[in-house]
Amino acid sequence: MEVWSAPYAIFGPEGVVPEGALLTDGRRILALGRRDALLKEHPNARERRFSTYLGPDAANAHTHLDLGLGPVFRGPFMEFVFKAVFPRNEARGLGLAKEAAATAGQKILGDIVAKDDGTLEWWLLEAPFTGVAYLEVLGIMPPEAEREYLEKLRATVRRLKKLERPGGARLGLSPHAPYSLTPSLMRGAVALAREEGLPLQIHAAESPEELAYFQDRTGAIAEFHQRKGLPRDLHPTGLTSIEYLAELGVLEARPLLIHGVQVSEADVRTIADHGARLVSCPRSNLNLKAGLPPYALYRKHRVPLALGTDSALSGGSLDVWDEVRLLLGRGLPAAEVLAWAVLGSREALGVPLPELQPGEPLDAVVGW
Repeated sequence: MEVWSAPYAIFGPEGVVPEGALLTDGRRILALGRRDALLKEHPNARERRFSTYLGPDAANAHTHLDLGLGPVFRGPFMEFVFKAVFPRNEARGLGLAKEAAATAGQKILGDIVAKDDGTLEWWLLEAPFTGVAYLEVLGIMPPEAEREYLEKLRATVRRLKKLERPGGARLGLSPHAPYSLTPSLMRGAVALAREEGLPLQIHAAESPEELAYFQDRTGAIAEFHQRKGLPRDLHPTGLTSIEYLAELGVLEARPLLIHGVQVSEADVRTIADHGARLVSCPRSNLNLKAGLPPYALYRKHRVPLALGTDSALSGGSLDVWDEVRLLLGRGLPAAEVLAWAVLGSREALGVPLPELQPGEPLDAVVGW
């Protein structure tokens, strides 16, 4: 018999238990409780001590499997888009998704799928994961083409929803980012998601380039739009991304907002007021020269947080424990970071955290 223990444990939705422990015979969980109590009740049991955490595995609330694996890119965000993402656009799809999936650290994922090329069918019918597979919505096009796009998107959503299986992933939508859709396409995609009951993820306030674009039409995103011949008045100026999404009514749908680095306190308050959640991808943000989100502000305004890896190209691995390791190394409170990775990420994807009980197999927990 062994007592497994760690400074922080999670046994159910009630949250982090300091100095939690379980008793095991090597196959099953026999008892759960506090370390001191279990060691006192079972003085002959050998203790197996984990340095940080004991409980259900973490979940990865945001990734891009279909971008495949490294090498890891380090440089400004738009250079990443030009040098790492665009060169893979043609190959991006099911093959790269399966290659990356084999390296995933978790079995609960929020994955952005760029193409309707069979990847979503694989996700909904076969993939050994649960969570949400979000079909990406992206484009700046004339009104007539936009209406046709939305009609095709509606048909695609209704076709794919029929493939959802008990215990498998759900279908979601991901309007890519505030700057990469017209206002009308952003509203249309969000309206469709609400109509069909689909979860939403939106990249927002990720990079300094995004902030500069919305503030005064400067920076690399503005220059890219100019090269593409897009109108300067496509989006309003003098706003932040969060203010823009609030003005559009998008935040009323309570999407998962990904990254949320370039935000003011007013932005964080707006996110909180709308009941939206944030998914942070800290390694990716640092690699792409965006910095880290203002976690203290999110904590102050009680915005629920989750963790994701982003793609392997920007994050370096598809294991959320690597995100936890980075944040703990930067001095963030361990109990909070662990709650984001385990509780927050599952809640963000609508996957309930199981209540661990005596009699369950030992593989229901990880020690980290």
